[in-house]
Amino acid sequence: MLGRCSGTVIVVGLVVPAVSSAQMTGTGVELSELSWVQAEAVLTAETVIVIPLGAASKEHGPHLRLDNDFRMAEYLRHRVLAAADVVMAPTIPYHYYPAFLEYPGSTHLTLETARDVVVDIVRSLAGYGPRRFYVLNTGVSTIRPLEAAAAVLAENGVLLRFTNILEVAGEAEEKVTEQVRGTHADEIETSMMLYIAPDRVDMSLAVREDNPRGQGGLTRDPSGAGTYSRSGVWGDPTLASREKGRVVVEATVNGILRDIESLREADLPGGPAPER
Repeated sequence: MLGRCSGTVIVVGLVVPAVSSAQMTGTGVELSELSWVQAEAVLTAETVIVIPLGAASKEHGPHLRLDNDFRMAEYLRHRVLAAADVVMAPTIPYHYYPAFLEYPGSTHLTLETARDVVVDIVRSLAGYGPRRFYVLNTGVSTIRPLEAAAAVLAENGVLLRFTNILEVAGEAEEKVTEQVRGTHADEIETSMMLYIAPDRVDMSLAVREDNPRGQGGLTRDPSGAGTYSRSGVWGDPTLASREKGRVVVEATVNGILRDIESLREADLPGGPAPER
């Protein structure tokens, strides 16, 4: 447990205030709000570190904004901070999003770079003691490099798990979904944003594009090999509602919290701890 310590911390001859309630959000601790001396006190072998991941610039159709995933990650990070005994690292705003590059404003890292960004962040923090990490993941394509990062880190005795955004809400999503198909800027994602940040949604611009899946990412070329979508939508956001969003978001938060508690109790992989 991180503990709600008060008073002072004495380390390497320094006397500094311990982590205060102002530096904590509910149960969790914001890493960026601490001094290095305070960080040393909370980065222990028992600590679970959560790293939010959400694209700060990736297309989400005409009705949602480029920072949609980042906003979702920030919302979820605050919900986790309020409910879980974790240390929350800063949000990663860039990662592996190859499917959206035909739509201006979308950004993308190669698989190897996306993998190594996570590996390097985790190795840095694991060098201070923590061995369990959870990526609060808001993407789908991100799963592949996150799996690769987890495999690399396991060789250092570090356990990395992450959110599978398509599965974490479980049956709740199935119960409210009406669209035929889709996973991007669709009925579910739009509903979630109507619940989280309705001011970031313009339903007057929502369009249905649910063509059968092609090979590769989304494409604006009707004769292209990918899944054709002139708008960047894959699904039917016109069916979205705030109530559907409430159901899915609350189930997602609960699923993430279960993931974190499962991680806390899980056995660590073998291997030497990483060095800084």
